[in-house]
Amino acid sequence: MKNLKNVYEHLKKNVEKGKTNYAVPKRWMPDDYEGTVRLKGRTFVVNPYEYFTKIVEGIMKNNDETNDYSKPLSFTTNEKTTEWLKKSIIYSAHVRMTAAYQHDVNAAYFKPDDDLGYRESGTFLKMIALLPYLKKFNVNAIYLLPITQSSNKFKKGEVGSPYAVKSFHHVEKDYHDPLLEGFNADQEFSAFVEAAHMMGMRVILDFIPRTASRDNNLILEHPDWFYWIDINELSSYKPPKIEELDFEQPSTENLPILYSNPEVKKHLKKFRWAPNITDPQKWENFVKKNKNNPDFLEEIVKEFKIITVPGFSDWINDPQPTWDDVTFLRLFLSHPMESEKYLENPEEQPPYVLYDVVKSSNFPGKVKNEELWSMIANIMPYFQKNYGIDGARLDMGHALPKELEHRIISNAKNYDPSFAIIAEELSMDNHKKAKLSGYDAILGNTWWAEPRHKESWFIKTVRDIMPKLEVPSMATAETPDSPRAVTRDGGEVFAKLSAVVNTFMPNGLTVINSGSEIFEKQPMNLGLDFEKPEEERYKYLKPTDQFYGKLAFFDYYALHWDVDKHMVKLLTVLGKIKKEYVDLISNISHYRYTEHMDKVFSIFYWNGEKGLLIPVNLNFDKAVNFGFDLGYHTWRGHHKISLLLENYRRCDFKWDEGAWLNINLNPGEAKIYLVE
Repeated sequence: MKNLKNVYEHLKKNVEKGKTNYAVPKRWMPDDYEGTVRLKGRTFVVNPYEYFTKIVEGIMKNNDETNDYSKPLSFTTNEKTTEWLKKSIIYSAHVRMTAAYQHDVNAAYFKPDDDLGYRESGTFLKMIALLPYLKKFNVNAIYLLPITQSSNKFKKGEVGSPYAVKSFHHVEKDYHDPLLEGFNADQEFSAFVEAAHMMGMRVILDFIPRTASRDNNLILEHPDWFYWIDINELSSYKPPKIEELDFEQPSTENLPILYSNPEVKKHLKKFRWAPNITDPQKWENFVKKNKNNPDFLEEIVKEFKIITVPGFSDWINDPQPTWDDVTFLRLFLSHPMESEKYLENPEEQPPYVLYDVVKSSNFPGKVKNEELWSMIANIMPYFQKNYGIDGARLDMGHALPKELEHRIISNAKNYDPSFAIIAEELSMDNHKKAKLSGYDAILGNTWWAEPRHKESWFIKTVRDIMPKLEVPSMATAETPDSPRAVTRDGGEVFAKLSAVVNTFMPNGLTVINSGSEIFEKQPMNLGLDFEKPEEERYKYLKPTDQFYGKLAFFDYYALHWDVDKHMVKLLTVLGKIKKEYVDLISNISHYRYTEHMDKVFSIFYWNGEKGLLIPVNLNFDKAVNFGFDLGYHTWRGHHKISLLLENYRRCDFKWDEGAWLNINLNPGEAKIYLVE
C-alpha cells in the first residue's frame, strides 16, 4: 500500500498548516469522525489535511500489511473466476462530478478551482474520502467512467468529454488534488485503487478501443492510424444521407446502393492521405519541431491543410449529428474487402470513414493494422499491471473485428482470470453472443424497460428476460447516458421501487448510478432515451440553479449533495440484506416468479430452508392486498416470517405463519420478507 501510505504521510505532515475552512457535505462525513468540525448551514467545515488524514487512517488501520493492495483484489483473495461480479453492488461514478463540491462556503458559486486554492471539481483524493460512504450501501465494486487523459479540443461544453481520449496510457491530470503537492494523478489513482481494495471494493474502468480524441497523442508518432480530410471540407463534413435506404446498418445487400449514391461519391473526395505519406521529410521535420507542443493539431492544419475527421454512427440515416470531439482509429491499412469493388479507383482513394468502415466487425479490410491492434489489446493489461484494476466495460466492443475483440479479452484474462469484462450490449437478445465472445456481463436495457412499467416492460424483464440470460446484465433504472430514474413516471416512488427490485433482480448486477441515491434530476448525458435532447437538458433544474442546462459529461457539475429527500437509508438497508443473503439470491435455481394481479408480482428466492420474498406493486395510483401461498413454492405448511422492509423503511417484525401469507402493498410499494 505504498501510494496510499505516501498520501497519508503527506496529509498528516501538513495538518498543522491547514485551516478549518474546507466545506464537505454531510454524506461525506464518516460516522466516527473525530477531527475538528464546525457547522455552517448544511455543510461541515473541516481542516482538509486533518479530514483526509482521519479517513485514510480509518481505511488503513484494519488491513494486513502483508497484502499488496496495489494488485487486483483477486491476488489477495486467491479468486480465479468472475463469480464475484454476480454478487456485486456496483457504484457507477464520474470522478469529475461525483467527487465535486463547493468547498469555499463564502463563495457565491461553485468553481473548478476556488479562490482558497481548493479543487472543487472531483479528484481521486476525494473519491478516497467517499469510500466509507459507499461502504454503507455494501458497494463492493466501483465502476468509473473513463479516467484516461481527455482532450479539450472540439469540446461540447466547458470541459472535454471523458470519452475523448487524448492519451490511452495516462490518467486525467485534472483529477490531481492540489492538497497533494508533489504528487501526480497517476499516483493518486493508484492510492485510490489501494484504498478501495482495503475496503473490499473492486475497481472497474471504462475503456474505449475504437475511437480517440481528434488530437490524440498517437498522431505525432502514427498519423497513418487516423483518417484525414482537407481542412476546407470540414464545415460541410457530415454522414451522407441515403434517400433510397431506411434507418439501417450497412449490409452486403445495400452496399451497391450506398456506393453509387452521389452524396457518398462527394463524401469520399473529401479525404486525404496522412501527412507522413504525402511528404515524409516535411512530416519528420514537423514532429521534431512540435513533439512537445500540446496544440500540434493546429500546426498540422496550418502546414498540411488537413485535419482529423469527426466520428459518426454506423447506422445509415441516423439523425444524430457528427461526434465532433472524437475520431475513429484506422484498424485496417486497406479498404473494406467487401466494399473495395465499388470504389472507382481503390488504390488512389485515401483511407475514408463510411458506415461500413465504422462497422469493421462486419466489413474488415485485408491488411490489419497490426501495431495498432497490439497497442489496443494491451491497454487493459497496462492498467492491470500498473494500477491493479479488477474489471472493465468495453465501449463499442461489438463494432470491433472479432479477432481484435478476442485479443483484448484474452490478454486481460491471461493476466488475471478473475478480471471481469462487461459488454456495451444494450440488446438483451445478444446475451449468448456476449458469452461466446468472452464477456462476463452485458450493460443490458433495464434502464429502458423499467420506466415503461405501464407498457408491461418492467414485468416482462423480471419474468421473461432476466431469468433466461446466460450472462448477467446490469440492473438499474438509470445510466450515465439516460434520464434519471426520479424523473420517470412515478418519480421518487418509482426510483425507490426500482432500487429494491434491482437489488434482487435475477441474473442482475445491482448498479447505483452516482447521484441516484440523492434523487439527482439532471442527466449526465443525453445519449439514450431522450425524445428532445436539447430541450430536456433544461427541463429538470430551475434557471436559478448554477448547474441549469449543464451535463456532467461536458461541463463542470457537482451533485446536489445537500438535499432533504433521498434514499440513502433505503440503499443502506438493501445493501445489508443483499450482503447477508447474497448466496441465496445469486443462484438462479432458487428464483421463483409469481404474478398476482395486474401490475402486481412477487420475486421469491427459496433454497429449501430459507427464502426472500419481494412482492411488488407497480400500480402507482392504488393500494392492493392479496394472499401468497408459500406452501406451493416451499412444500411446507408452516413458516416463520420476518418483515425486513415496509414503506421503504427497515422493519423488525417477526411472527409465525402458516402456508398462507396476507400481503398489503401501498401504491408503488415493494416489501421484503424473510421466510424460514
